[in-house]
Amino acid sequence: MAGTSSPEAVKKLLENMQGDLRGLSLECRKKFPPVKEAAESGIIKVKTIAARNTDILAALKENSSEVVQPFLMGCGTKEPKITQLCLAAIQRLMSHEVVSEAAAGNIINMLWQLMENSLEELKLLQTVLVLLTTNTVVHDEALSKAIVLCFRLHFTKDNITNNTAAATVRQVVTVVFERVVAEDERYKDAVDQPAAVQGNSNRRSVSTLKPCAKDAYMLFQDLCQLVNADAPYWLVGMTEMTRTFGLELLESVLNDFPQVFLQHQEFSFLLKERVCPLVIKLFSPNIKFRQGSTTSSSPAPVEKPYFPICMRLLRVVSVLIKQFYSLLVTECEIFLSLLVKFLDADKPQWLRAVAVESIHRLCVQPQLLRSFCQSYDMKQHSTKVFRDIVNALGSFIQSLFLVPSAGNTSATPNQTGSNASGNTGSAQTNPGVLGMGGGATVLPAFEYRGTWIPILNVTIQGSAKATYLEMLDKVEPPTIPEGYAMSVAFHCLLDLVRGITTMIEGELGEAETVIQTSVEATSLPAQSSEQDLQSVSDQSEKELVNRAVWEEMVNACWCGLLAALSLLLDASTDEAATENILKAELTMAALCGRLGLVTSRDAFITAICKGSLPPHYALTVLNSTTAALSSKCKSYSIQGQNVQMISPSSESHQQVVAVGQPLALQPQGTVMLTSKNIQCMRTLLNLAHFHGAVLGTSWQLVLATLQHLVWILGLKPSVGGALKPGRAVEGPSTVLTTAVMTDLPSISSMISKLFENSQYLDDVSLHHLINALCSLSLEAMDMAYGNNKEPSLFAVAKLLETGLVNMRRIEILWRPLTGHLLEVCQHPNSRMREWGAEALTSLIKAGLTFRHDPPLSQNQRLQLLLLNPLKELSNITHPDIRIKQLECVLQILQSQGDSLGPGWPLVLGVMGAIQSDQGESLIRTAFQCLQLVVTDFLPTMPCTCLQIVVEVAGSFGLHNQELNISLTSIGLLWNISDYFFQRGEIIEKELNKEEAVLQKQAEEKGVMLNRPFHPASPFDCLWLCLYAKLGELCVDPRPAVRKSAGQTLFSTIGAHGTLLQHSTWHTVVWKVLFHLLDRVRESSTTADKEKIESGGGNILIHHSRDTAEKQWAETWVLTLAGVARIFNTRRYLLQPLGDFSQAWDVLLDHIQSAALSKNNEVSLAALKSFQEILQIVSPVRDSEKPETPPAINVSVPLVVGTAATSLGRSFMRTDSIGERIGRYNGSELPVVTDEIEDLNLWWAAWNSWYRIGSESTRPPVTCDKLAFIPSQPFLTALIQIFPALYQHIKTGFSMDDLQKLGVILHGAVSVPISSDASPFILPSYTEAVLTSLQEAVLTALDVLQKAICVGSEGMQIMYPAIFDQLLAFVEFSCKPPQYGQLETKHIANAKYNQAEWVALNYVPFAERSLEVVVDLYQKTACHKAVVTEKVLQNIIKTLRIPLSLKYSCPSESTWKLAVSSLLKVLSIGLPVARQHASSGKFDSMWPELANTFEDFLFTKSTPPDNLSIQEFQKNESIDVEVVQLISTEILPYANFIPKEFVGQIMTMLNKGSIHSQSSSFTEAEIDIRMREEFSKVCFETLLQFSFSNKVTTPQEGYISRMALSVLLKRSQDVLHRYIEDERLSGKCPLPRQQVTEIIFVLKAVSTLIDSLKKTQPENVDSSTWAQVIALYPTLVECITCSSSEVCSALKEALVPFKDFMHPPAAKVQNGES
Repeated sequence: MAGTSSPEAVKKLLENMQGDLRGLSLECRKKFPPVKEAAESGIIKVKTIAARNTDILAALKENSSEVVQPFLMGCGTKEPKITQLCLAAIQRLMSHEVVSEAAAGNIINMLWQLMENSLEELKLLQTVLVLLTTNTVVHDEALSKAIVLCFRLHFTKDNITNNTAAATVRQVVTVVFERVVAEDERYKDAVDQPAAVQGNSNRRSVSTLKPCAKDAYMLFQDLCQLVNADAPYWLVGMTEMTRTFGLELLESVLNDFPQVFLQHQEFSFLLKERVCPLVIKLFSPNIKFRQGSTTSSSPAPVEKPYFPICMRLLRVVSVLIKQFYSLLVTECEIFLSLLVKFLDADKPQWLRAVAVESIHRLCVQPQLLRSFCQSYDMKQHSTKVFRDIVNALGSFIQSLFLVPSAGNTSATPNQTGSNASGNTGSAQTNPGVLGMGGGATVLPAFEYRGTWIPILNVTIQGSAKATYLEMLDKVEPPTIPEGYAMSVAFHCLLDLVRGITTMIEGELGEAETVIQTSVEATSLPAQSSEQDLQSVSDQSEKELVNRAVWEEMVNACWCGLLAALSLLLDASTDEAATENILKAELTMAALCGRLGLVTSRDAFITAICKGSLPPHYALTVLNSTTAALSSKCKSYSIQGQNVQMISPSSESHQQVVAVGQPLALQPQGTVMLTSKNIQCMRTLLNLAHFHGAVLGTSWQLVLATLQHLVWILGLKPSVGGALKPGRAVEGPSTVLTTAVMTDLPSISSMISKLFENSQYLDDVSLHHLINALCSLSLEAMDMAYGNNKEPSLFAVAKLLETGLVNMRRIEILWRPLTGHLLEVCQHPNSRMREWGAEALTSLIKAGLTFRHDPPLSQNQRLQLLLLNPLKELSNITHPDIRIKQLECVLQILQSQGDSLGPGWPLVLGVMGAIQSDQGESLIRTAFQCLQLVVTDFLPTMPCTCLQIVVEVAGSFGLHNQELNISLTSIGLLWNISDYFFQRGEIIEKELNKEEAVLQKQAEEKGVMLNRPFHPASPFDCLWLCLYAKLGELCVDPRPAVRKSAGQTLFSTIGAHGTLLQHSTWHTVVWKVLFHLLDRVRESSTTADKEKIESGGGNILIHHSRDTAEKQWAETWVLTLAGVARIFNTRRYLLQPLGDFSQAWDVLLDHIQSAALSKNNEVSLAALKSFQEILQIVSPVRDSEKPETPPAINVSVPLVVGTAATSLGRSFMRTDSIGERIGRYNGSELPVVTDEIEDLNLWWAAWNSWYRIGSESTRPPVTCDKLAFIPSQPFLTALIQIFPALYQHIKTGFSMDDLQKLGVILHGAVSVPISSDASPFILPSYTEAVLTSLQEAVLTALDVLQKAICVGSEGMQIMYPAIFDQLLAFVEFSCKPPQYGQLETKHIANAKYNQAEWVALNYVPFAERSLEVVVDLYQKTACHKAVVTEKVLQNIIKTLRIPLSLKYSCPSESTWKLAVSSLLKVLSIGLPVARQHASSGKFDSMWPELANTFEDFLFTKSTPPDNLSIQEFQKNESIDVEVVQLISTEILPYANFIPKEFVGQIMTMLNKGSIHSQSSSFTEAEIDIRMREEFSKVCFETLLQFSFSNKVTTPQEGYISRMALSVLLKRSQDVLHRYIEDERLSGKCPLPRQQVTEIIFVLKAVSTLIDSLKKTQPENVDSSTWAQVIALYPTLVECITCSSSEVCSALKEALVPFKDFMHPPAAKVQNGES
């Protein structure tokens, strides 16, 4: 108003007014003088007011009646020009608000008159409008009059006026109500006590209202009256009124000024009392009308619905419901029910269309819908309005499909039948027509069972923009285009869903944020007890109330929605529409999920799932859900009409985009996927993606569907569980269009994303997801049983994906996840289990590499949990699974090996669980893992696991699949032992710590600590486990393994044994070493003797190893040697143990049984071991202890395939062995054991030796060809042991023992050799060499005699026994020993390589023995025992054998040696014999000696033919030596010698002095062969003893006499025989030897005579002389002989006789003498 009150404006107003008045006076001055005068006086009046007042406008207003008067009078003239001028002037005044109430009243009266005269109608309307809008001075009757004026102008004949008037009325009505609003605004601060209005108070009582409100009230009341065709109370003067206009006014007031009605009870009352009944009354024709019913039961004809009224009524209803629902709850219930009824199929199309539009208006107001739900559906006895609305929409849509729309019904209803059929036709042709018209564009439409309904773009989302409700100008019902109602209904559904879900989700969100602050409130369930609820905040009560509303809303609408949406989804041919439907289903599913309404959630999800799959696809999960739902939904009916769940129609007009195979047990041909299926699938993915948290058990549905789709599309899992398009080969019938092909990657990634998103799910939802996947997988497993078809791996792959993304909380899902995958791994279908294993191992690897918080190193429980399934896989027998398991272990080791910690036992357990029968590749992979562990990870693992490593490595050694692995594993054990040795102290510390903990736990539980080798310390137990494992390998069936293990075992014990505590050695000896020996012995003795053809493949086996027995023999050898070596090198540790002597006995027993085994290799080795343990030195005193361990000769185990750790490194430790032993013994030095105990050990050894010797040298009973005969090296070794052994037992060595020894020595020497071995052992026959056995035997005896020599008196009685032994050997030279009944051949006759036995050449041995005898005798001749035991006689007796054989001896050297020996022995023995002559100890010797001389000198054997003259002469000289011995050693002492003996000697000399011929001599050699020298010496000896110079004893004289008489007698005989032969021979010369003999006799005679002459006369007997002289005649007779040699000899013989030429003496003299 500032514009009209500024001084300029006022000034202008005054000028204008004066101008107007002047103009008026001018116009009227002719015709209307009164008016002119009034105008002029008006000018003056104005001027006066202007002059007098400062506030001109106020003054003008005061006087406005007068100011306005002239203009009013002007209007009264009814002259158009004047009237127009006046109205303009009045308007100007009004616009400046200078019109008072009175003036206004006058103006209105004046206008009324103009109206009645139909003058300036438009100007009138304009003036009224200005009057009422510029100020509020017009009230009450004036106002009502003004309004009536406008109304009346509305009903003129002039169209323009009518329309202008209508507009003015609308504006005026608005102004009236705006005043009320302004008035309320003014008074809102003044506290007002309105009187309570009684419900039944008179409708006129409006006294309580303020003026403006009162006007409005009256106006509104009259409008209702008018519409109801009643007389108005206030608008007096109305002549006519249309219902349509009234309804429009009512609607606009209600719509524009709801606050007036809500704030004033009077107005509210009007609504209730007037408007609602009016509306209901006006609706009645529409309700009663049925399209198609020609006659009515009521007598009055039925009023037909009238479109303009009906449409306006619906608009009013919409407003009422929207704005005044809270006031009109009951009335709204009626309105809504009516609305629902209008949708019935028998209502006119236009009515259904506007009804749908009205419902649409409601559907976009979720809060309103919420109120409906609260006010009706949730009340007990009320109509379920909200549900009905939704269901009505559903059945409306359904009816549109089932009963084709007949467009707009004509005024006279046709028969429905024809109408329908006609329409159906048009509906079907329509699309075609459209298609042709619009090029190739296909209109979006719904199509269902032949009914085609286009989708029109009727509204934009979320706003209910109506078409037919806005057709206020139409009187006739419009024709509704096809598809319009459907489209609106469709939008209703969409908006309804969108609105509800948005509202509820919003409220839920708010509630959740509030609730988070009070945690306990949320935890209370909806049905908590009273007292709990009181404690809970109001907020949560509100939340409970709200939740009830939300749940009711969803429960009320979901069935109808689902029915409608499913139908639409099925019918939709438009992608956008499909998208919208799916979105609605998805949001509903999500909402139901959030509210925990399982049934409805599952129903919507099922709908989406079914949409994704081909029609009638057999998927049990879905079908069962649908059945449950349809039973639920049947209960819902809309006023008797059921909402049916329509099953999808099969003839869908969708583009087929993929053809694939269904996932089913039996192959069933192919199924087709349309683009709509794919669309649904995407929606399903979105649902799972964004609302996974609320899916709960419906995951089952979702995943089952996805699995089938993925299968049909041919997607297969790849690394990490993601899906990739499979190869075409797998599903030959899978056909994909390019559209789908390009889509597949995105579908696949959506599926993966869906599972990636599982990381955001809460734990419960995650469990639902996992359970669903597991049960899907179980189904897939069931399907894959018993056939080799490609299984569905969807579930397994997705379990893997889910596990991988949920690593941070893997604990909560690990058990169900891995438990299931383990079942999958056991499945018979290989693809299935391959994926199970792939998934499981990937998860384990991922779990271990994931950065957990806290890290795994601090969360051992989790680490063990993660590794546990890996161990569980070991229970599965399928090799492919085990390969995967081991590959996984390998990768874990490579990536996580350093941080496995407590997981080591599990990992090692997996390697150890591999069995021999599980195939080579499996074992090889497992072994790779183990190698990696041993090479890289021993230092990082807890020491408690080392024992497991040992056991696992050992178990690989025992696998018999692959020799290389077994051998390599033994190498690993060596490396492990090396590791123990190097880090011994660290390991020991850690193990002791662990042990203490375990001990404590065991004590707490009150149980014994149970571990192998218990009392030993933990570190020692570790060693013992290692030894035990190697021990097991030492008895493996494969020789190479045994060999390697044996070498390794003994090397480790040898190299590292010093680390063990002293007490542990006890266990090593008994539990490891002896146990092993027992087993080896047993296996060896029972081993198979069958020949092994070849060692597998083309390996040739050496003949020494070609039976199992021989191979075991090697093992036995190794083992025994190893144990013996340990006993030898570690004796200082073993001896202080309490039971060393038992151990010793056991060891000896083993040596004995090995030595006596019928195998040369074993027996020989046993003896070597025996030797080794006998060379044991006494325990070292501390001062002499070696600073380093004794050098051990370790043979490095030959490991195939891996380089064994070199043993070259020295095993030096910082502390000396001495210190270590000291430490073990509790720092005492090893005790030097008693000599006695030592002696016991040695005697035990002697007994063993004796048993071995006596058993092995005892001849076999049978003379079977196969009899086992010990070998030479064995016997040699056996005998060689004795000297060393004897050193220790000599003090107690008795005669008895000596006897035993003798038996063994004799036996050993007697053993023959097998002919095939002879070339290696025997020297060629001619060489005089001893075999090593023989050497050993002699050495043994030598040792003995030396010991006796220095021994005590008591020992010396053993000499004779030794002589006996030796002499027995001497006899072998002529009489080889017999070995049982075995036939031995002479070596020359033995055929090589036949199993014959060859006697040895015993000559050299016998000869050596003889030399020993001689030597020994030379030393011991005078010993008492030697004398007493007739040793000399025995020697002679033995020598007599070869001497008597002489040339018949096997070897010429024998008798020669025998002679020389005899000579030596006699030279020493005879003096002794003489000494003891009186004791008679030698009496029996003399005859023996005489016989020996006799047998030798006059041997019966003939010399060989080829004996050379030189040889003969040599042999003769030996004979001569013997005679010389007789002459020097025997005969001179004749007085000490028995007579008979001397007699025998004389006879012998006599015999020797006369030549004895050998007929075999040739003439040429005769002079040599006659043994001239020998005879000569005999003769000389005879002579010599004939004339001893002095006879000391009669004995001597007797010898001389005897000798002479023998000699002379002999000479006489020879000469006689010669003469005889000479005479007989005539001219023939005599044989050479006879000639030689006679010559010798002749020489002997001359010599005798010479000797006699030299002798003392008294020594010569006279009879002797007589005998000499008696020879003379005989000599003379020989003179005639023809031989010149004889003659010269004769000459020499006769010459001495000259001394006998004495004169004859007196006879007396002769007689006297």
